[in-house]
Amino acid sequence: MTKRNLIFITLIALLLAACTAMPVAEQTQEIDLANLPADIDVDTVAAIKDLDNVVVIDVREQEEYDEKHIPGVVLIPLGTVPDRLDEIPTDQTVVLTCRSGNRSNQAAEFLREKGYTNVHNMLGGINEWQAADYPVE
Repeated sequence: MTKRNLIFITLIALLLAACTAMPVAEQTQEIDLANLPADIDVDTVAAIKDLDNVVVIDVREQEEYDEKHIPGVVLIPLGTVPDRLDEIPTDQTVVLTCRSGNRSNQAAEFLREKGYTNVHNMLGGINEWQAADYPVE
């Protein structure tokens, strides 16, 4: 092997090592929570749901929640939202979910009417979540 080939192989190896060693945070664009749209997809929810300043609330009924739910979500059935406003933070990003996105959209609209500014509806609900192969409990 010539010295030139050895230098070339070394440079390629270093380049490959640098590319694969890049931290995940630098490989993906960070999500700006302050500028999320009103409706967000399940991939966005999956990316943000475990952040300290994000709360995901399931607005389905207890029986539906017991059957399957997104790990780590809080259950506040739609009919109880008006009575449980003190449990829904105003200083964090709130994502609402249900079976298909209809009830969670209703809850999001209600909360916005009550002055919440960082409330988002997860499009497609748990149906879409499962279709994307995200985990459920």
